Amino acid sequence: MNADKLSGKGLATKIIHAGAEPDPSTGAIMTPIFQTSTYVQTSPGQHKGYEYARSQNPTRTALEEAYAILENAKYGLAFSSGVAATDAVIKLMNPGDEVIAASDMYGGTYRLFTKIFEKYGIKFIYVDTTNIDNIKEVVTANTKLIWLETPTNPLMNITDIAAVSVVSKQAGALLCVDNTFASPYLQNPMDLGADIVMHSATKYLGGHSDVIQGCLVMNDKELREKLYLIQKSCGAVPGPMDCFLVLRGIKTLHVRMKQHCENGELIAHYLRNHPKVAKVYWPGFEDSAGHAIAKKQMRGFGGMISFTLKDDSVEAATKVLSSTKVFSLAESLGGVESLINHPASMTHASIPREERIKNGLSDGLIRLSVGIEDAEDLKKDLGQAIG
Repeated sequence: MNADKLSGKGLATKIIHAGAEPDPSTGAIMTPIFQTSTYVQTSPGQHKGYEYARSQNPTRTALEEAYAILENAKYGLAFSSGVAATDAVIKLMNPGDEVIAASDMYGGTYRLFTKIFEKYGIKFIYVDTTNIDNIKEVVTANTKLIWLETPTNPLMNITDIAAVSVVSKQAGALLCVDNTFASPYLQNPMDLGADIVMHSATKYLGGHSDVIQGCLVMNDKELREKLYLIQKSCGAVPGPMDCFLVLRGIKTLHVRMKQHCENGELIAHYLRNHPKVAKVYWPGFEDSAGHAIAKKQMRGFGGMISFTLKDDSVEAATKVLSSTKVFSLAESLGGVESLINHPASMTHASIPREERIKNGLSDGLIRLSVGIEDAEDLKKDLGQAIG
């Protein structure tokens, strides 16, 4: 269904029906996979809305509409990966422009900023965005974009999106929020003043570790046209099968996220009470630094958790990482299965060690993506691995 038909409907109804219309030719309830590269025209320039599959594909159109509906936005764009979506946003910048970004962020985003775009004259300034004054101090007339993650990857830091939105608007800068860790089920940055929301749809939106994809959503039509031009011109678009997989995954987002949140809470408290665990990073703890803001802008605290052992060494962490039987040692997150990860050598290896340590990401930090298995099995697995 389109946005008008879903107006006023509950979140679960929106999740299940977003972008889904019965196929007019067959009545198929699932959006067909339009596996085609081109479309027949009746005469030059006369077609049915589709010309070439890099520019448009009906399966992708349905998914892009779903993305927009889920984030309470007007427009959605699908990309071949989350990094490709991020790449498109930075391509809005010009030499001399400045981008303020969180010092705690996904390593792939940091790599894209530093290794690819810095050489084109775009300046990236990294600050602790949990303190709004840190952002205000570095805003200049050249600030054109503020890039947030909240919760951050991997330290689960929380930034007040609404407060940063005020700063970005005063500066005349765009605010883009990477909402991958929360998903639209838990948080809607557009409602809090963001101009663009980005997702690695590979994660919770797809939900089954079987597809790579990213997306952007926005409300401003001119901004949409600029990003669509980049999408079409640079060609980092997903194929129709990938779009179908994400459309299918989205339909169970609400039931999956409920279980992710429930299991995440149980595991977070279990780890916090474990005698060999030093610190647990999870915004659901009432005494965590970002809890009040998380409670204000999120509907739950999710299934992403990081922790350190009292023996905060690579050797001790490696023993745990190599000993789990239910948690799988792997990159990525957000699938139905539980994953365990070592950010320093995996997802954040592209960030120089001194930068990681300065930002609080120790060599011994372990990150969990808590899946939807039986929680007792997950607790026992971590228990035997930690020892």
